[in-house]
Amino acid sequence: MTRRVLVVEDDPTIADSVAARLRAEGFEVLVAHDGPSGVGRALAEGPDLVVLDVMLPGFDGLEVCRRVQAQRAVPVLMLTARGEETDLLVGLAVGADDYLTKPFSLRELAARVHALLRRVDRERERGSRSNRIVLGDVEVDLGERRVLKGGSEVHLTPTEFQLLVHLAGRPRAVQSRERLLSEVWDWPEGTSTRTVDSHVKALRRKLGGGLIRTVHSVGYALEVPR
Repeated sequence: MTRRVLVVEDDPTIADSVAARLRAEGFEVLVAHDGPSGVGRALAEGPDLVVLDVMLPGFDGLEVCRRVQAQRAVPVLMLTARGEETDLLVGLAVGADDYLTKPFSLRELAARVHALLRRVDRERERGSRSNRIVLGDVEVDLGERRVLKGGSEVHLTPTEFQLLVHLAGRPRAVQSRERLLSEVWDWPEGTSTRTVDSHVKALRRKLGGGLIRTVHSVGYALEVPR
């Protein structure tokens, strides 16, 4: 089945170039040029992945990401012309899974899109082989990709879900930030580890601060309640 990618980008030249490259990679591509139409197309047409510029007319890409993720978990690759790390971390905090800073190569963008979709497929396959993970009052349904805390559903982004499942696969074992970037994000060595910190912070906010333990200067471990 052909995967569908939504590109939300107000610069026609960049939008056309990204769309052409992704079509050449075999994707069906939808395009929107402002915040409101990006949200509308994302919710109406159910893309498998969204490529989302930060600076958009109407409202910005951070608000687009926030609104879309509140309704439907979908992988989001953000594009930003701003290189400041705080801007990138805000994008991750509202539900983005990955980011590229402009200018970027179309080859790199296509590689990131494929990597994001591979991660989703890998977790879906894992969910089909097993059923449920119980972590105290947190339950993870791998087949349905749902998370409950105290019986109430908690919305996780695709990457937050994948990170939780990955840590739960080796409970109490400390995993370095670099290893998590490699195995969860499929990112090469040398990438900023602040990405991992941002997603762990989001999981703690949603599921409780005691679930994931920080091992200073090393990484993180999932603590299984006794």
